Amino acid sequence: MTLAMSKILSKTILKGLPSTFTLELPPYRKPQIGRVIVRSILDRTLFVLGRAVSVAAPAGLIIWSMANIQIGNLSLLSHCAGFLDPFARLLGMDGYIIMAFILGFPANEIVVPIIIMSYMSTGSILELDGLDKLRQLLVSNGWTWLTAVCVMLFSLMHWPCGTTCWTIKKESQSWKWTLVSFMVPTVTGILICFVFTSIVRILGIA
Repeated sequence: MTLAMSKILSKTILKGLPSTFTLELPPYRKPQIGRVIVRSILDRTLFVLGRAVSVAAPAGLIIWSMANIQIGNLSLLSHCAGFLDPFARLLGMDGYIIMAFILGFPANEIVVPIIIMSYMSTGSILELDGLDKLRQLLVSNGWTWLTAVCVMLFSLMHWPCGTTCWTIKKESQSWKWTLVSFMVPTVTGILICFVFTSIVRILGIA
């Protein structure tokens, strides 16, 4: 898919004369261990942690609020999942899974914990003790092999995480290319899941 999308982009929005890239190497100097350690901590570790916190902290508040604020007998998360469910079914998933991907925008690692939280209605992110309990939970909530494959396909192809999008914006200085970087994999993931789900259902092997 990467090679196919690269070919498509080179023929459409990236069409034009090939650009050249020149790299000028600075003069070699013997590295200073102390400076390397200090600069690595300041320029890499603290910078990345600061960026992650700036994205993850608001997202954590949103996740907690949606899971704990009730409207009627359902949480905001359940209402949103119900609204997205018809669309999600076309992609071989359900509304809770799509909501988990949306709420997992700051960090893709929390998608599965959000799915577990949604199915168990706990109001907070948690992990199960073992794979058997996870399997039982997913199967009891309607997961089939088709659901699992579509979740894996969408995980591979959906939008970059929040930190990556922030980095793209910082490096490109362009909201346009940030949006393109967000939309291209997202649309690709949606189309792939829809086509795969449709073929499986037409063949009757779901």
